[in-house]
Amino acid sequence: MAKFPVDAPKSKVIKTLEDLGFSIVREKNHISMVRQNSDGTETPLTLPNHNRIKGSTLRSICTQAGISRDDFIAVYNRT
Repeated sequence: MAKFPVDAPKSKVIKTLEDLGFSIVREKNHISMVRQNSDGTETPLTLPNHNRIKGSTLRSICTQAGISRDDFIAVYNRT
């Protein structure tokens, strides 16, 4: 099983999440993103506005947003 990046650059994480269907709603101390689902619901996501995002934080973000580890890593490596 592939591991999450240890200290991922914020710009690459945001690009990955945008490729997974999320868009930025607000950016201050934290970055709020949302994804419109096909059934009309929204999936919110919040990540810290740091230059680098830790692997443990990425794991928590993906779990809360319902993104599988493999999906995130596959898109992240393509970005």
